[in-house]
Amino acid sequence: MIDWTEIAQNTKAWPFEEARKVLKRIQGKTPEKGYVLFQTGYGPSGLPHIGTFGEVARTAMVMHAFRTLTNNTIPTKLLAFSDDMDGMRKVPENVPNQDLLHANINKALTAVPDPFGTHDSFAHHNNAKLCEFLDGFGFEYEFASSTEYYQSGRFNHALQRFLEVYEDVQNIMLPTLGEERRKTYSPFLPVDPETKEVLQVPVVATDASAGTITYEKEDGTQVTTKVTDGNVKMQWKPDWAMRWYALDVDYEMCGKDLAESVIVSSRITKALGGNAPQNLIYELFLDEQGGKISKSKGNGLSIEEWLTYAPHESLALYMFPKPRTAKRLFFDVIPKMVDDYVTHVGRWDEQLQTNPEKLLENPVWHIHKGEKPTVDVPVSFGLLLNLAGVCNARDKATMWGFISRYATGVTPENNPFLDRMAGFAVQYYQDFIRPKKQYRLPNDTERKGLEMLLAKLDDFTNDSDSEDIQTEIYSIGKALQYDNLRDWFAGVYETLLGQSQGPRMGTFIKLYGVDETKAIIRDVLDGKNLNL
Repeated sequence: MIDWTEIAQNTKAWPFEEARKVLKRIQGKTPEKGYVLFQTGYGPSGLPHIGTFGEVARTAMVMHAFRTLTNNTIPTKLLAFSDDMDGMRKVPENVPNQDLLHANINKALTAVPDPFGTHDSFAHHNNAKLCEFLDGFGFEYEFASSTEYYQSGRFNHALQRFLEVYEDVQNIMLPTLGEERRKTYSPFLPVDPETKEVLQVPVVATDASAGTITYEKEDGTQVTTKVTDGNVKMQWKPDWAMRWYALDVDYEMCGKDLAESVIVSSRITKALGGNAPQNLIYELFLDEQGGKISKSKGNGLSIEEWLTYAPHESLALYMFPKPRTAKRLFFDVIPKMVDDYVTHVGRWDEQLQTNPEKLLENPVWHIHKGEKPTVDVPVSFGLLLNLAGVCNARDKATMWGFISRYATGVTPENNPFLDRMAGFAVQYYQDFIRPKKQYRLPNDTERKGLEMLLAKLDDFTNDSDSEDIQTEIYSIGKALQYDNLRDWFAGVYETLLGQSQGPRMGTFIKLYGVDETKAIIRDVLDGKNLNL
């Protein structure tokens, strides 16, 4: 039996590198709280997007690597923390009932009515969406609500500690602020007991012995309130530090846009008497134009959108490589991620037998926590997309008519992953490829080549080897004296498939069928089925 703990000591896969840092932080032993705490943060001011999922997925990978390094001898916990007591400062653009939300601006997100009308509040709706997906993916996590933690008293000790070191925290925060904001800044934001607004008002006095602050309302009246039991909400950077201190967080990653916040919050944590967690700062996801993805603008892919066109395993794969490198996140990346996932699964057995250390660098090992998934597909997602295009598939049944002939004995029942791929391919084709298809008539050289291909296909059947068919197509391009054979294949793709790039034609012809391909060629030569 392979000793994964021993092998993991030297692997360079980034989750293991991060896990080693955590192990060093805790000095190789179980913390006093009884477990190592991995935390992820979520701001439910907008609908969850893939960046939110990515933080949980990556943190879960680090936690599993940690367990492997320690042979499960040190307990761990992953806490998905929602900052749902934060005040709603602006209204997201991609949700309904905008007037309703504008009428509740500045209220704690758990006090803002749900614009979708399905949950107790806007935050409850967004929290449920996050948990729904995390549960569907099978993450092992504990959900935490900021509102619940504040109101239940779980943060009371830390809030009292803030009063005791109030001036130290101010000395850390004030130099980071503009001149005007310094005049009224306090780490405490009182919560109006009647309106539930998270107030941005001056704090004119603090009393550590009484556990209170006194703040001044807009009308000039002064109010004294306890800082415990949900009567206040901390400003962002102090809030993050307070959470690290109160919960003794050992590991938390965040986006590059929070790099400065990590520095400031770490200093505040130290002032409170705690230690900041080990942190990984990852690069942000970008939209198709290279802009930052925003929950409020809704300019990135949502979790639901990705899962409409691809299996969740492909989404996890997208999150794995090079977390410190920025990635564009738009629909065109989906097909490649599906095929890359299948490729990585296909390497599992060989890596296990010949180089186990290499297997620990395989993304699939991290996605599936060291358990090999049951995935064996004879057809790539890219090929399925081309098949959907040629037969104008509107359902999986049409696709399976070709797949079953190509791969004898393969059925939707005995290959459910391939069945899912077929359904995703149909949906992706209909929504993204079909609207962009642009056929053209062949030029004289291409027409001659297609006529030659039509004649050559008379020598083949559906039982012929796809490589033999591919070789004949190459031979035709050479006979036509193309300087670059890519030009010949581009002509085939553009005239037969209506796109500038395509699959290995030998494999495609075997999948689609020799007679069926000949029929397409005849139609093209006759000028039929062209959107000219």
